[in-house]
Amino acid sequence: MTDSSNKNDKLVTIKQLIEGAKENISTALHMLSQFTGSADFIQDKAAHMPHTEVAASSERILEGLFNGQHMIDAGGKVYTVPANYASKSKLVEGDRMKLTITPDGKFMYKQIAPVPRKRIVGTLIKDPLTKEFQASAEGNVYHILIASITYFKGEEGDEIVLLVPQDHPAKWAAVENIIHSKPPSFSQAPDASAATVVEEKKI
Repeated sequence: MTDSSNKNDKLVTIKQLIEGAKENISTALHMLSQFTGSADFIQDKAAHMPHTEVAASSERILEGLFNGQHMIDAGGKVYTVPANYASKSKLVEGDRMKLTITPDGKFMYKQIAPVPRKRIVGTLIKDPLTKEFQASAEGNVYHILIASITYFKGEEGDEIVLLVPQDHPAKWAAVENIIHSKPPSFSQAPDASAATVVEEKKI
């Protein structure tokens, strides 16, 4: 057998070992999330992402994961995602995002790899202590962005349609729609002014 053949065999073996290691890490993180909750799961998953920070034409480009409110990069840094944009885009915990920071300090977010999600139906409730809106569905209570509730004119007791990750637990859910328990008045219907969002720039 030639040296060239030996090298090729070794490269194939190395690639197989790397792929196996990735699968093992993914499985271990999923098991860990069952004990520690979704926040730790997202943090751990983000930490194992390749650290991406590319300077292009004086712009900074970073990648990270959405944790329900913020983007977390591989170094654990937290970047605030505008609530209106997250609500409009129906971002779900674990979605992969790209952040471009322009030379003048403007932040532009883009969803680049959505996680598999599932649709569930629940009820819009309020936390008895904080009075913040939450959603109860399938035995779980989820945090939801107030921007979504404001847009749909949600009220306590309304039926709510949520998007959550399919493959891992979550503390936050995206609001897809709200079914009012009582017919809203004309003034309660969503209007264009309530739908003001942060426009994303195509990169």
